[in-house]
Amino acid sequence: MAPIVESIEISRSPEDVFSYVTDPSRLPEWQESVLSVRREDDAPIAVGSRAVVTRRVGRWERAMTAELTELNSPSSWAVRGIDGPVRGNVDGRIEPLDDGARSRVTIQLDFAGHGIGKLVVPLVVRRQARKEVPRNQQKLKECLESGA
Repeated sequence: MAPIVESIEISRSPEDVFSYVTDPSRLPEWQESVLSVRREDDAPIAVGSRAVVTRRVGRWERAMTAELTELNSPSSWAVRGIDGPVRGNVDGRIEPLDDGARSRVTIQLDFAGHGIGKLVVPLVVRRQARKEVPRNQQKLKECLESGA
């Protein structure tokens, strides 16, 4: 299946947007299915950084480990799920607009199902994500434009 791809324009610089979207502790502020996030260490965010993200998926709560696999400030980042039956893969891009006064954020989301996840991804996860991603991006815009 094709990845879910959504873009939104935000009235903040690429540097501000990048700093916010790559901070795992901020995920519950703008992603509606995220219930909590716990970093595996206190080191500065870098490629290889991991966080345990607890999400609501359908009627279930599920903790999954995510690893930062790309970090190119202020233009792109990537995160890969590394455990569990449903593993999300996120590729994010930030383009400067208006000489860097604003930004276009594009998020591409795909899933890999393992075991029972092969059934859950098409029946529950993709459906939920298709509805949630545009709302998440709107919330991201609101958080950043309100001064987060």
